[in-house]
Formats: sequence, C-alpha cells, structure tokens
Amino acid sequence: MMGRQVDDATAKRFKQWQMRSIIGTMIGYAIFYIVRKNLSMAIPGMEADPDLGFTKTDLGIFLTMNGVVYGISKLVNGFVGDRVNARWFMMLGLAMCAICNFVFGMSSTVWLFGLMWVLNGWFQGTGYPPCARILCHWVHPKQLATKMSVWNTSHSIGAFVALVLCGYIVSFGWRWCFYIPAIIAMLGVVFIFFVLRDTPTSVGLPEIAVGKMTDEVERKKTNKEFRAILMKRVFKNPFIWILSIANFFIYTVRFAFLDWGPTMFQQWLNVTPSQSGWMAGGFEIFGLLGMLLSGWACDKYFHGKAARVSLICTILTLICVGLLWMWKSEGLPMVGSIIFLFGVGFFIYGPQALIGIAAANIATKEAAASAVGLTGLFAYASTVLSGWGFGYVADHYGWNIVFISLLIAAVIGTLVLGLVWKAKANGYDD
Repeated sequence: MMGRQVDDATAKRFKQWQMRSIIGTMIGYAIFYIVRKNLSMAIPGMEADPDLGFTKTDLGIFLTMNGVVYGISKLVNGFVGDRVNARWFMMLGLAMCAICNFVFGMSSTVWLFGLMWVLNGWFQGTGYPPCARILCHWVHPKQLATKMSVWNTSHSIGAFVALVLCGYIVSFGWRWCFYIPAIIAMLGVVFIFFVLRDTPTSVGLPEIAVGKMTDEVERKKTNKEFRAILMKRVFKNPFIWILSIANFFIYTVRFAFLDWGPTMFQQWLNVTPSQSGWMAGGFEIFGLLGMLLSGWACDKYFHGKAARVSLICTILTLICVGLLWMWKSEGLPMVGSIIFLFGVGFFIYGPQALIGIAAANIATKEAAASAVGLTGLFAYASTVLSGWGFGYVADHYGWNIVFISLLIAAVIGTLVLGLVWKAKANGYDD
C-alpha cells in the first residue's frame, strides 16, 4: 500500500501504526459523542425541573443552536484540519468540550445554557476533521469504506455509552448527565496525547501512494496551492454538493431519533427513563451493525462506490420509518415498534457513514477534511428541523406529525442521492 518497496519490518510497523490510528481515533471520537449526546437524556429532567420552566420548543432551540454551530465549525475546522497537526487539534477541542459540559451542568440561566451549548457545538467541530485527515493518510482508498465504516462505529459506541450511562445517572439529577461525561472527556484528552500521531511521515514511515500521487514526504502547500486544490476537489465538484444536500435530509431523520428519542419513547411509547435509554442505545447498536455491513458491502460488491450503497440504505430507512409510524398508530404490540425502530437505526447509519467516506475519497487526502467539513455543515444544518422544528411540532401537533415530516425528509434524501449513482469511487486518478 506504500509508495515504494519497503522491508518487512517497515511494513509491519506501518500496519501496527495503522491499527493504532484507527482504534485511537475511534475511541477519541466516541468520547466527543459522550459530551454531545448526553443532553438527549437530560431533556426530560430539564423539562420537568420547575426552577427552569422549559418546553420542548425551548430545549429544541438548544439542539438547533448546537447543531448549526457544529456544522459551521465542522466546515471551518475542516479547512484548518487539512493544515495543522491533527493530534493536538483534536486534544484541544475535546478539552474545551469537557469544560463547556461542566459549566452547562452548573448553570441555571437560559443565556448561560445557550452560550455553553453553542460553544460546545463549536468545539465538537474539532473532532471529525482531524480523524478524517489521519485516516486518509493511514488507509488506502480501496480499503477506506470498510475500515472507515468500522471507525464510524465510534458514533454509535459514544452515543450508546452516553444514553445508557445518563439513563441511570439522571436519577441523581439531570446535572450529573454533564459532570460525569466531562470527567470522561478530560481522560480522553490524555488518551489522545499518548496514542495518536498525525501522519506516517511524523513517525518516520512512508506515505501511501495512490494513482498519480507519489510517496514523497508531505510538504506544506502554499496558501495559493491549497486554495486551488479546494476549488477543484471540493467547491467546483458537483458530486460533493449533491452528497452534502442529501446529508441534510439523512441527518434530519437520524437526529430526530437520536436527540428526541428518549423523550419520544417516554411520552409516545410510555416507557421509563432507563428503558428509553436502552431503546435509544439499541438504536445505536443496530446502527453500528448496519454501518459495518454497508461498509463491507461497499468495498466487496460496489467497488468503493459509497453513494450507491447510501441510496439503497436510505430507501430501506424510509420503509422502516413508515412501518414504525403505522404500527404504533394501529396500537399493535410494543415489540413491533422496537423492531422497526432498530430497523431505522440499522439502515440510517449506512449513509451516515458512507457519505463522508464518499466525499473524502472523491476529494482525495489533499482535501478530505475540507470535503467532510462541507458535508458536515449540511448535516448539522438539519438540526433547524430536527431540533427546534420537531420540538415545536411535538409541542403543538404531537409525535404523529413529526413522523410524517420524517417520511418526507427520507423521500427527498432518496431522490437527491439518486443523482450521484454514476459518481466514481474516488478522485485520485483525476
């Protein structure tokens, strides 16, 4: 996979560092989720707290502000992530997320809640771009869909831990849903410091050569050269824009279940807080399994054409959302609702992972962080709908109308993804 013939010792060392980088970034990014998705389990307690007096609409505004700022941050920090040391960048961001969570847990005023969650959203944007940069330097494009789908389980692992952990500690008060994750995040900073490095050249190993790219030691490009690369591989690439738009609708569906799931399950399906935590956690675990299967199928049967697999998964997501809504509307046994809920998780996490992989491969490792930053901007702009929008709809019209909105979002996402069916697997030969 490296650009020149190397001895067995060097090849073995490269493999070891590759595995270390994949596992290290997985754990590191999972911890980002622990200090991001903890709010979902705290929402019912905050809504019930008489000293706060919040409605779903108010709490939805927190979700929207966090998501929109995170999307902007992911784009901006994508540009930064292609130019700086990914390890230090990731450490700084996670430390700031921990501080924001701790202050949020201590707060009692709306303006301080809003400020801390907006700042948390900004610093969350320092998580994915450096991971994308590290992985594109350590993994060959022909293996990226499989290996990055494994890596993407970090989303589900982090969210699962946050939801289940907070499902229990919320019994001590909703504020503990922020204190404990903040402590875990600070331990994560130490972990990243000892485990991760930036690129193969930073540990004396050759870079991976792909297509027309050589294995010469990576040099810092001038601002003019970098801008030209961005324009060619990202901003003037129609496939990157189509993937980004599709991501908006895919994340609308995903976040509706991830952010509102515990509240929805408790109020719509009449379960306890701990049961809702396990249901939301199960949604993530089945998402993890679907993500692994879609990544494997992408490399094995679709020759790395991640957009095609994303389209198939989105169609199946649409079917499961419809079945879940109809099953509950008919008052049928709870087990069916749980099966269709887990089906949504299983299929929605395929495109959630593969759209970023498709964008990174099409943009190549020269602009991978920037490309995933752009798709991330659209993804988290969706919180205008999934956060404030669905909070308002649930308050005034009920969860049934929320589900109809989800069906519409899934239909639009499916139609948009159909436009990238003919996209190439990567842009390395351009």
